[in-house]
Order: sequence, then structure tokens, then C-alpha cells
Amino acid sequence: MKLYYTPGACSLTVHIVLNETGLPYDLGLVDLQTHKTEQGEDFLAINPKGYVPALELEDKQVLTEVTAIVQYLADRVPDRQLIPVAGGLERVRLQEWLGFISSELHKSFGLLYDPSIPEDSKEATLARLMRRFEFLEQHLQNQEYLVGQKFSVADAYLFNILFWAAGFGMNFSKLEALSTYNDRLAGRPGVQATLQQEGLSG
Repeated sequence: MKLYYTPGACSLTVHIVLNETGLPYDLGLVDLQTHKTEQGEDFLAINPKGYVPALELEDKQVLTEVTAIVQYLADRVPDRQLIPVAGGLERVRLQEWLGFISSELHKSFGLLYDPSIPEDSKEATLARLMRRFEFLEQHLQNQEYLVGQKFSVADAYLFNILFWAAGFGMNFSKLEALSTYNDRLAGRPGVQATLQQEGLSG
């Protein structure tokens, strides 16, 4: 498999999950401005959507979209228990969290990365995000991870979002459970390895 990624983008989620699975993979660095890979390939020929992540499978098919890719990868290594088994309510709960992170957090940060966004719109977006993080704070006061007491692909996705939040200077000092959760995730070997590979550690 080959993961096409850009350091610190939402492909960070998939990169973390790959390291957590132990599956072999290669990396392809993508410049999202030029849509060229580090080898000079036309990324639009690989993923016409024009954004990362894109995961090229062993048979050369390409998967896109964070929430689809991470479930596919986790299902390939059931012994790692990165996702509940299909058909049960726990799996639906995990998908519920993936949907929440994608629609309520990821998309909002996408607006903040737009340099043309007016300052008042930026402030409103940050305030809305903080309300979402306060909701997460309440949830995490009673459990170590999003779904029960085990790390899952949803936690990898939320770590990616919290990484962005830190970049925008969001202050979580009053959200103790969320801060502790973030530290717990940051300490995982799979997360540390990913940050190092993408040049984001230290």
C-alpha cells in the first residue's frame, strides 16, 4: 500500500492508523499547491479530487476519504482491535464519532485555513469549535477513549483535529479531561512515530 499525504493534513489520521495496524506501506509526499508528488507524478491522475489522503492498495485501486480508509485498514487487522466488529452497536457508535469529527470539527477547521475568511467569521468558527470541544470534555470525563476504554480509529482522527487546534492557539487549560486525553494519545508509539515521519515532532 502507498499513502499519499501532506504533513499535518488530515492524512495524518490515516498515517497514524497505518502505524497502529503494523501493516507495511510506502509514503508519497504531495504538494497540494502544485498537485505534484515528490516523484513528479500528477496527483490529480491518482486522486482527481485533488486532496489527501489517498491510499493506493496492492491491486492499484485508490481509496479516498479519511472515514472510509481508516475503517478499511482497521478491519484488515482485527487482532489490533482498532475498530469494533461490524454489525454491533459499538461499531455504529464509532461511525457516529467519525461522522461528528468529520462534519462538526474537520469541516470547520477547513474554513479557518482559508486565508480569505473575514476575521469575524474566523472568531465565530473558533467559538463554535470550542463548544464542540466542551461537549467532548464532558464525554471524556467518564472514559479514556471515544468508544469505551480502547484506542480506536476515531481517536486517531480526533488527535489530528486537536493537533490543528493547537496550531490555532486554542486554549484547553480548562478542559482537563480533553487535555489529558490528548496527552494520552500523543504518548502512543504509533502517534509518535507518525509525527516524526512527517517532521512534526519537537
